Amino acid sequence: MTTSAILASGLAAIVPAADEGGFEPPSIDDFYPEAFAFLGTPFELNRVMLVRIIMTLVLVALFGIGASRAKVVPGRMQNVLEMLLEFVRKNIAVEILGEKYGKRYTPIITTIFLGVFFLNLSGVIPGLQIASTGVVGMPLVFAIVSYIAFIYAGVRTNGVGKFTLRSLVPAGVPGFLYPLIVPVEFLSTFVMRPFTLTVRLMANMISGHLLLSLWFLATNALFVYASAQLKAVGVVTLAAGIVFILFETFIAALQAYIFALLSAVYIESSVHLH
Repeated sequence: MTTSAILASGLAAIVPAADEGGFEPPSIDDFYPEAFAFLGTPFELNRVMLVRIIMTLVLVALFGIGASRAKVVPGRMQNVLEMLLEFVRKNIAVEILGEKYGKRYTPIITTIFLGVFFLNLSGVIPGLQIASTGVVGMPLVFAIVSYIAFIYAGVRTNGVGKFTLRSLVPAGVPGFLYPLIVPVEFLSTFVMRPFTLTVRLMANMISGHLLLSLWFLATNALFVYASAQLKAVGVVTLAAGIVFILFETFIAALQAYIFALLSAVYIESSVHLH
């Protein structure tokens, strides 16, 4: 049983159920809200989609304003933005790909990092309170972008034939093992990579949302509906919720870093065929 399930079952035992005006645990349904605009069209808008749009606009606005106000002696905002860009360039792109290829693929790796980070961060922002990367669509888009960059880099650097051959058959493998090695390498290189990128990000954001929601729903239920003797427990759940906000902020950055790092690793493996 998961941590969230244990907490939910414990709360259900001490406070009334939702239909009695009490505790209602969070669920995966939080990520699939009803559409509220453009109903019946391909552009239906629900809460998760709205959060994506808001965070995208915030990201574009921050860097747009930062670029328009850039000075030789940077202010605080410019410093923070430049630190983010420099972190991705030096600690991910150049560190993994080297100076030549790091410079070439820094833009795509930076876009992946910032996009994933900002969409993850919406899970801890009051009023938004859901990571829009918790629905498969957005992680899949980033995974496809990473996948295309991986193939593009390999083909551009090594040509179609050499890239395909060395991706499917590692150097030094004897010919009689090809029927065994090729299917395994095809699955691991061309199928599992985008799949694992997608699932890793989505699963982390879902679990983080459920745990964070549970602490604050528990606090509300204990303060409002529990007996007087149990209301003090609400202080504990409130404190835990605040700690989890900080933890989930860290996870949002960590998952963005991992996604960008793995994308750089995949690109490196395609330009420097091993």
